[in-house]
Amino acid sequence: MKASMLTALNKFEVRETRINDPKEDQVQVQVMAAGTCGSDSHKMKSGWKYGFPSIMGHEFAGKVVKVGANVKDVILNERVAIAPFMPCYHCYYCKVGMFQMCENYSMLGQQEPGGFEQYVNVPAANVLDIGRMSYEEGALIEPMAVAAHAVFGIHAKIGDSVAVFGLGTVGDLVVRLLKTAGVKDIIGIDIDDEKLKKGIEEGCTHVINSAKVDLVTEIDRITNSRGVDISMECAGSKITEEQTMLVTARRGKIGYVGIAYADVTLHQQAFESIFRHELTVKGFWNSYSAPFPGKEWTTSIDFVNSGKIKIDDLITHKFTLDQMQEAFDMITTRSESYNKVMFYPNGIEDGEK
Repeated sequence: MKASMLTALNKFEVRETRINDPKEDQVQVQVMAAGTCGSDSHKMKSGWKYGFPSIMGHEFAGKVVKVGANVKDVILNERVAIAPFMPCYHCYYCKVGMFQMCENYSMLGQQEPGGFEQYVNVPAANVLDIGRMSYEEGALIEPMAVAAHAVFGIHAKIGDSVAVFGLGTVGDLVVRLLKTAGVKDIIGIDIDDEKLKKGIEEGCTHVINSAKVDLVTEIDRITNSRGVDISMECAGSKITEEQTMLVTARRGKIGYVGIAYADVTLHQQAFESIFRHELTVKGFWNSYSAPFPGKEWTTSIDFVNSGKIKIDDLITHKFTLDQMQEAFDMITTRSESYNKVMFYPNGIEDGEK
């Protein structure tokens, strides 16, 4: 089979490799679609700490082609999404069902081979039946579950106003979930006009290009100088991490979803807003809850299959496994505006089905 190997920082080689049969509690999945995560591009710049060669890819879906001897609840040819997080199940946090807090976890696509290959063995506990959705939609369930984990955790109410910073894949999905939850005003914030245009199509009532106008002034104008009830930071920028504190209403809530990958410095006005305005600040890590992998995953699958939320339009670029270097060069240099970049290890046509 073919696998795209990361052999050095942002250097990929497609190699022929062998795969063993799955272990007794594993299944073997033919990978039909695998997406890139925003964290992947950051790691290609800031450093890859999992050794070389590695097989990346933690957002993927495919077809079960082999099952281990002890697997009872997964069947051959089942269409599945794969939860990449592998908790230890033994630490305190796993025992109380807070799997995302596991102290000894590993990840498919990092410590373990991921979805940038034609076949991969994964724990049976990590696969979920995706029903009739396409494989490429199945590969989008992982980022949708990340968004759902944040939206569930921030407890947005009908009638709330919410600012969403960063309209990449996760931010866009946060918008769609907030709309479904009944949020009244959704303000999308980005510096990419194409993403802002898409935000209006997907549920934003207002959009702001914060590189072109003063963000605080615009939020004041929209909210009659009150600020938003909730700010969701999905950009992972040290600038927007601070801006959330300047636009959130007194006694409002801030949810941090994006990773800054840099020191975040708070000026006095922003920091004092936390206690003077009695803000609630929450972080959201990953996408898991009990029973593993959690309602974030099952609800996302249900929403897509029922037609409540459309997600396949998030895909802006499609590549074969052999084009991975070309794709990551585009991603890391930002030579084009993109949202979700999808790879199809066994062919684009089959992955779209």
